[in-house]
This record gives sequence, structure tokens and C-alpha cells, in this order.
Amino acid sequence: MSPADEPPVGVDELLERVRGGYRRIEAREAHEAAQTGDALLVDIRYAALRERDGLIPGALVVERNELEWRLDPQGSHRIPQATGHDLRIVVICNEGYASSLAAASLHQLGLRRATDLVGGFQAWRAAGLPVER
Repeated sequence: MSPADEPPVGVDELLERVRGGYRRIEAREAHEAAQTGDALLVDIRYAALRERDGLIPGALVVERNELEWRLDPQGSHRIPQATGHDLRIVVICNEGYASSLAAASLHQLGLRRATDLVGGFQAWRAAGLPVER
């Protein structure tokens, strides 16, 4: 059966499938990994949410619609931090849903260490981790 012949799935099932392909990360672990240089935090929230809630210090802001182009180590539009396929990337959205789909997309580009933050920015803030305005 080709992918075109498969029955459609809802977003909840899709999230379950993609999340089964990697280990998600909790806020404190993401903070520690960023502090030690073991992970690049990438905030994909849209501008209004960043303005309303603030930013994670040191996180790179990459709009969701640019994510693959900016993080593909082979891409002509990559950011300087996109140094190789072994880069550990933690994608952060507002609540941890869009980031799961984004992490799965990065896996398709060969970024096998890409993951996302369980609960997103809201979990980061609820854990009392640093936020700047």
C-alpha cells in the first residue's frame, strides 16, 4: 500500500505516530542541555506569543515556515548554528504540539537528534526557568 492509498489519520494519531519516533524532552532537561552546549533551543512561536510571554534566553527564534530552510546543514539558507546532522535541536512552540510536527520534519532532513519540548514554552515558564521580556 502506497502512502496515497492509506486511510487518512487525525492530528491526534499523527502526533502519536511522530512522537513515537524520538524521545521528547522536559523543560529542566532542555535548560541543562542548552546551558552545557549540548542542545540548540529553537523557538518557533509566532511574534504575538513571543511579545506577550517573553523569550527563552539564548533560544534562537526561527519562524515555523522557515525552520527546515534555516536548520538544514546542507541548505543554502541555513543559519550558522546549523553545523551538521548530529546537532541536537530542541524545538519549542507554545504548548508542545506544533513543535512535535516540526521535530518530525527535521528528522526527515536527517537531523536525527531533533526533539521538542514537552508542554512547550508554557511548561518552561511553569517550571520557573528563565524568561526575558
